[in-house]
Amino acid sequence: MAAAASPLRILHVLRAPVGGLFRHVVDLAREQVARGHAVGVVADSSTGGERAQSVLAGLAPDLALGLTRVPMSRHLGPTDVAALRHVRARAAATAADVIHGHGAKGGAYARLTPRGAAIRVYTPHGGSLHYSASSPVGLVYLALERALKRRTELFLFESAFGRDAFAAKLGAPGALVRVVHNGVSPGEFEPVAPLPDATDLVFIGELRRLKGVDLLLDAVAALGRAGTRVTATVVGDGPDAAAFRARATTLGLDRDVRFHPPTGARAAFAMGRCVVVPSRAESLPYVVLEAAAAGMPLIATAVGGIPEIFGDEAGRLVAPGDAAALAAAIRATLADPGEAGKAALTLRGRIREGFATGIMAESVIDAYRAALSARARVR
Repeated sequence: MAAAASPLRILHVLRAPVGGLFRHVVDLAREQVARGHAVGVVADSSTGGERAQSVLAGLAPDLALGLTRVPMSRHLGPTDVAALRHVRARAAATAADVIHGHGAKGGAYARLTPRGAAIRVYTPHGGSLHYSASSPVGLVYLALERALKRRTELFLFESAFGRDAFAAKLGAPGALVRVVHNGVSPGEFEPVAPLPDATDLVFIGELRRLKGVDLLLDAVAALGRAGTRVTATVVGDGPDAAAFRARATTLGLDRDVRFHPPTGARAAFAMGRCVVVPSRAESLPYVVLEAAAAGMPLIATAVGGIPEIFGDEAGRLVAPGDAAALAAAIRATLADPGEAGKAALTLRGRIREGFATGIMAESVIDAYRAALSARARVR
């Protein structure tokens, strides 16, 4: 009988402990610990607020390689030198086998550690891939991504779309590549009952233009002008929050659209009867997986890895950046709740079969071991 594979020492590096990227790292760390691996986390200390602090406090006792937080800026800045020095020190002190960087900044810090026994792993989570080479900032970030390819032993993409977008913008990765879809936990398949004052629609996410909140507001306003009043709750915060509130007022939606601060996904789902994801770009958004698992009717755009989640039902997705198409999808969904409910149950079954945290964790560990074996053969 073959000997059991030895536990791994895994260090995760990320910048902002918020959103889907943060959830991915936390879920992955918990699943890896449950499988007997020693895990550590390095994250930004200046973002995330009380919610991140609470989540990390709950995770910390299980992290054999520790939890540390250090200031990390969103863009290139003076804090990068100290943050990189800190990540390098943690990699050395923990004797990590795997240094897994998440997002553009976490991925850069992880891959700028010295070449050694550890493999350097990168999951973009969108990150730099959202930038265009036609902008000065995008030109810089994409050039840095190309340079860092040579310091990467394993690329883990959340979607085939992410893998293909990376290759189109930056060329072939030149290292081991795996696609591992995000997953949800068993408890997330429990249905969510709407609150008594639930609105027709609910949006959950970061309030920035990329997420398409302005398109949702335009769609709701257009429906109202056509004689169909639609109500919506926008849950979240972000750099464009004030602009979206002002837009809602300008469109005369103060009575129909309410804004709510960030809260847990399931609590937010209860604030509406249909989840709307009007994004202009995505990687593989957790909010779609979470809403589908809970059996929520769902309207989403055909961007990023969302078609991979919907599979054969991807034809129901809405063209991105098109408020009129979004309005039509909203009208059709609200007009036939029975059909919307049947579609939700079909998608829920697909999520249960292929998008579980356990499947995600096993696939990631398998990829780590394949990259470690490849490294050993080269030596």
